[in-house]
Amino acid sequence: MGSYYINRTFFFDVHPPLGKILIGLAGHVSGYNGSFSFQKPGQNYETHNYMGMRGFCCFLGSFLAPFAFFIVFELSQSLSAALLAAALIIFDTGCITLSQYILLDPILMFFILGAMLGMVKFHSCSDRPFSFIWWVWLSLTGLNLAGALGVKFVGLFVVILVGVNTAKDLWKLLGDLTLSMAVVLQHLAARVLCLIFFPVCLYTLIFAVHFAVLNRSGPGDGFFSSAFQSRLIGNNLHNASMPEHLAYGSTVTLKSLRTAAGYLHSHWHLYPEGVGAKQQQVTTYSHKDQNNLWIIKKQNSDYDPTSPVEFVRHGDIIRLEHMVTGRNLHSHQREAPLTKKHLQVTAYGTNGTGDSNDYWRIDVLGSKSKVKVLRSQIRLLHISTGCLLGSTGKALPKWGWEQGEVTCSPYIRENPSTLWNVEDHENPRLANISMSILKPTFLETLLESHIVMLRANSGLKPKEHEVTSRPWHWPINYQGLRFSGVNATDFRVYLLGNPVIWWLNLVCLGIYGILGISAFVSLQRGVSMSEQVKESYLLLLESGGQLVLGWMLHYFPFYFMGRILYFHHYFPAMLFSSMLSSVTCSVLLKLCSRFLCPTASNFMYMAGVCSLHLIILYSFYLFHPLSYGMVGPLADSQDSPMFGLRWMESWDF
Repeated sequence: MGSYYINRTFFFDVHPPLGKILIGLAGHVSGYNGSFSFQKPGQNYETHNYMGMRGFCCFLGSFLAPFAFFIVFELSQSLSAALLAAALIIFDTGCITLSQYILLDPILMFFILGAMLGMVKFHSCSDRPFSFIWWVWLSLTGLNLAGALGVKFVGLFVVILVGVNTAKDLWKLLGDLTLSMAVVLQHLAARVLCLIFFPVCLYTLIFAVHFAVLNRSGPGDGFFSSAFQSRLIGNNLHNASMPEHLAYGSTVTLKSLRTAAGYLHSHWHLYPEGVGAKQQQVTTYSHKDQNNLWIIKKQNSDYDPTSPVEFVRHGDIIRLEHMVTGRNLHSHQREAPLTKKHLQVTAYGTNGTGDSNDYWRIDVLGSKSKVKVLRSQIRLLHISTGCLLGSTGKALPKWGWEQGEVTCSPYIRENPSTLWNVEDHENPRLANISMSILKPTFLETLLESHIVMLRANSGLKPKEHEVTSRPWHWPINYQGLRFSGVNATDFRVYLLGNPVIWWLNLVCLGIYGILGISAFVSLQRGVSMSEQVKESYLLLLESGGQLVLGWMLHYFPFYFMGRILYFHHYFPAMLFSSMLSSVTCSVLLKLCSRFLCPTASNFMYMAGVCSLHLIILYSFYLFHPLSYGMVGPLADSQDSPMFGLRWMESWDF
């Protein structure tokens, strides 16, 4: 999507724009001309200059291991634990695969770990409050929080993580009686400035740049309101002029005021057998299209172009004739396709001739007079059934081209789902006025874009042949994802975590739970123990606790999300899990080795750490073709270089 920024063409995406802006900037600097489609990973780039964008994502992905190293080192003060954390990320085939493609994930993970590193480094400066380095790390934490949230909304999870740690930190400061309340308030103000105000300003600036660069009409226009579209160069509403008031004989488009719902639309396709009456489909469609055009006609008579102009007013009973097919907007006592308590809406009749179920009363909210283009909010009440024309926001199945469901709602109340406005208006018999007064303010644009993104995000559906997954699949590495190639003759890249690393992480989560409970109970009960064991327990609870909280925040919320999910959603949680594994293994080896004499104890500890590194390295040797590409027979063939490595039936490399 970086191509849109290079071409300055407006588009719609469910994620905030920072990642795409950075990719577009990298492409622009490296000479990419913005002409490639980027429909899926693994596409042949042909002669397009993509290396700048791909190199940029690789560059940010390469920071994950150093960030993990420094985070674990700050938390544990253990070089061996820090090296193990770095190794778990360096030799993970999944992280390598994600980082080598032009994707948002390496950018997101860069900012997430950047925020985590900033937080732990800031805490390490707690003995030097308000020093230069203290301010630097606090500000960098805020910068990375804005970056994480600016790439994807899941960046909110690291914001919560930093917020929890900040609240805990402030609570400790409040309990420190050596500090005056004035100093405590200074600490609070510093954190509000750097962790709230500064990130909010940066986040807002990201959208300001986004709107300033994407100032030309594009494929995303229809997701937004008419007022929003009026700011886009090339959009039919930009500096447009059209008749102000609706009249009979006018050709119009009706846009639902339900955010991201689209235009009232019909096409030649009929509802399938068993879905209400087998009449012409009526839907909402987010893109500009001739099939969005409707002609306003009186209840019982056709439009006569020789008669005096007659304006449409509040309370008029009208017909809406679909311009392309000549059928009237229609409803009847048949249930809607998806929302069963609503009635079906169809297009019915021939050349504007139908029946009494084609009659709708137009209600103008607020002003009980003429219908104003773009400004009037109207409702269409079906005369025969008393229901309201509405958009449910649900996507129809493939027979409905996955367009939005239109129904007649029996619930007579003011609701954006049953409110419409007239957007396009053509009537050669009326004088035009300028629509420039409708351009929204920046804050209105910012608010609308977030509403559209959040609603679209929650309503995402998988594309045909797209591999989705469930959260319980992820920690066990249950199923990977083909990035390129399918057959034995193809060059194949397969997104799958290094099984040894991922299953080690899973085991370490269990071990951490056991050790954590043991440590908590022992410390709470005052059990006699050596100073070394006590330090290990405190390290496990305090430092490990931050990492396990990070893992939980980046994993468990997905169980409550209604949207479709993919394997790559787990990778931020995997980073925290890997860092937790390094701390857990280090503590476990120390606790086990304490039963030996000091010399043997050190040897056992180092032998254990080295063994883990060798196992990780060997597992990477076995599975590295998943990331760097495989050619030849699939893994179920004895001639395949990956033969014997398909340890789970659900893997399909």
